Amino acid sequence: MADRIKVGFIGLNPDSNWAFNAHLPALKTLTDDFEITGVANSTPESGQRTAEAHGLTAFDTPADLVTSDQIDLVVVTVKVPHHFELVRLALNAGKHVYCEWPLGNGLEEARKLAALAEEKGVVAVAGTQARAALEVEHLKTLIADGYVGRVLSTSLIGSGGNWANTTSAALYYLFDKANGGTMEDIPMGHTLAAVRDVLGDFGPLSATKTFNFDTVTVTDTGEERPKTAPDQVMVQGQMASGAALSLHYRGGTNRGTNFLWEINGTEGDIQVTAGLGHAQMVQLTIKGAHGDETELTEQMPDASLYEGKPEFPGARNVAGVYARMANDIRSGSRTAPSFADAVELHEVLDRIERSASNA
Repeated sequence: MADRIKVGFIGLNPDSNWAFNAHLPALKTLTDDFEITGVANSTPESGQRTAEAHGLTAFDTPADLVTSDQIDLVVVTVKVPHHFELVRLALNAGKHVYCEWPLGNGLEEARKLAALAEEKGVVAVAGTQARAALEVEHLKTLIADGYVGRVLSTSLIGSGGNWANTTSAALYYLFDKANGGTMEDIPMGHTLAAVRDVLGDFGPLSATKTFNFDTVTVTDTGEERPKTAPDQVMVQGQMASGAALSLHYRGGTNRGTNFLWEINGTEGDIQVTAGLGHAQMVQLTIKGAHGDETELTEQMPDASLYEGKPEFPGARNVAGVYARMANDIRSGSRTAPSFADAVELHEVLDRIERSASNA
């Protein structure tokens, strides 16, 4: 067995949050490839608590972690405004990097990080893990094999979960547009990455963003605070193939449809559904019908593909990204979602933002 890739986390809590719930279970299924070695958090005390809980080495600062010989791969799982500083630190130390999506707080930060990763020649992965979902990979195969024939149109409705009129204190930062973690940045961005994998590049797009709520209630305290992130995002246009595109993301959740993605073609139709608009972390269900069929039936990946993988879809998808990354580090391939891919996705979001701003 090749030497395991030694992983250091920046932003791992001992018993909660995304890194704990998704990254740790993912890596536990890939122990032939990875060894979780160290952690650095916002304070030495926080890092020490996590290290003691998980049997890791605590580093006082992120700078100490990224320069350590104990670390080959730096995983950045902190809030978006801190991505640029910490990822740049790791890249300049010559480490491979896995950074949560969004890669940067806006397009320019993403471009700078992608250029630096290219210069350093390391494997730099952005965590658009919906692209590694078994269901998305299967959907891509169905479309490529002509299940629906020529794609005529695609439409998508998604609920953000957050971004309505209430939030917790811990998540309030998502409601401030300046932090780069809006509904269009996170659930819509993750989902668009999957749409692009399945249906190809986006063509001309026109967008509108609106607000039902200008303030948000922080449930911990009852405080009313400003809200600058839109809670309704509507996009229409075309895929590069010419297929029509219609997309609507809305804040919060509702009693009806929280995720519905339809693909309609000359020979068939596909519906993808879920309980929330975060394609990167929910169980996706695929149904379809083609030819002479008149009713949709389940078109899921083979059940055997799920064996040995985490039950939580978010962790399962993250494991898929890590598996690709391990292969890239060992073989020199580039199969995992890269920083260059992230820049292209940031460019799509930037086009949507500029269209909505000019509306």
